[in-house]
Order: sequence, then structure tokens, then C-alpha cells
Amino acid sequence: MEKLIAPSVLAADFGNLQRDVEMVNESKADWFHIDIMDGVFVPNISFGMPVLKAITGHAKKTIDVHLMIVDPDRYIQTFADLGADILTVHYEACTHLHRTIQAIKNAGMKAGVALNPHTPIAVLEDIISDLDLVCIMSVNPGFGGQSFIENTYKKTAQLKNLISFSNATTLIEIDGGVTDKNANKLIEAGADVLVAGSYVFKSDNPTNTIENLKNTIN
Repeated sequence: MEKLIAPSVLAADFGNLQRDVEMVNESKADWFHIDIMDGVFVPNISFGMPVLKAITGHAKKTIDVHLMIVDPDRYIQTFADLGADILTVHYEACTHLHRTIQAIKNAGMKAGVALNPHTPIAVLEDIISDLDLVCIMSVNPGFGGQSFIENTYKKTAQLKNLISFSNATTLIEIDGGVTDKNANKLIEAGADVLVAGSYVFKSDNPTNTIENLKNTIN
């Protein structure tokens, strides 16, 4: 399977959001990665439904929404209505994870689960076959531009083994601190989707940066 690049819109220029969304549309990127933060689950607030609606109004690629919020069940249908194709919730935020995953799928979206850096892969053993995606946080969630956590390689390999052992088709997504320096090693460990925020949008030529990253991993 071709490996995918998902630029993180959190790192875009919010004063020129339509421009940056259209740049991703025209680039070699595969998905839009959109972080929703509530200031409770993580110590930061990103953007809410009106901004997401503006993004999906222009985006022409898969909308990968990552919820870093408490009680995500309240908003599952809302995000489906706003055009999310994939909805990822945090394991740490869900009391009844299986129920949440089923609700996401019933709303017509693919279902993902994100794991914070301190959360072991083993917590997904009983649900891995129900998941379309697992997002491994390679930084502590809440802020862009953080340094990559080296233990992510080991964690990615562990998740790949669990997926293979379970005969699951779950994709592995890595979120945080991804650059051309670690991309290949992440793919070798088993990653399928790389989220890149600051590395893309803070570069001199984001279109070229995306293309170079895509070429690096395929």
C-alpha cells in the first residue's frame, strides 16, 4: 500500500486558511489532518465547528479529524455532518471505547483511536479489529512544533505486530515531530500515515516539502 502524508492544518496560517487548504489540495498530500482541542483534555484550544466547516468547504481530499477533547461522544454526529471522513478519539478520553467506535461507524465515518505517549499498545488488544486507524502520538498532545519522542519507533513496531497477529487491516498513523529525518524509520517500523504540521507549513515551500516527504517514503 502507498504510504500517506497528512498535513496538519493546526500549523497553517489562519490568516490565509483558504490559501493553505488549496495548497494542500494541489500538493502530493493525501489527507487533511485536523486537530480539535478543547482546553480540557489538552492544555490548548484550537478551533471549533465554524472553522472546520470553512476548511471542509474548500478541501478536496480525505478529512482526518483528531479529537483531543473530553466526552467526544457528544459531537460524533456533528463531525459527520461537517464532512469528516475519519474521526479519531483518544483512548484516554473514552469510558466506553467500543460503544464510541460503533457510534462513529454508524455515523458513516471511519473510526480511529489515538494513544498518548505514555499509553501502551496493549490497551487496544480487544478492539484492534474494530479500528480503521490507530494514531500514535509521537509528542505530548496539545501543541505543534514539539520534539519527536524516540520511543515511537518501538511502539509503532509493537502495534504493527498486534495488527498482523489479529489479521486486522488497521492503518498506523504517526502524529508529531515528523520530518524527513525520521519518516523512513517510521515507515520501516510499520507506519502507514505520517502527519506533518510545522515541518510542512513553516517551510519555505510547503508544496515541495510535501512532495519530498512523499517521495522519501514511497
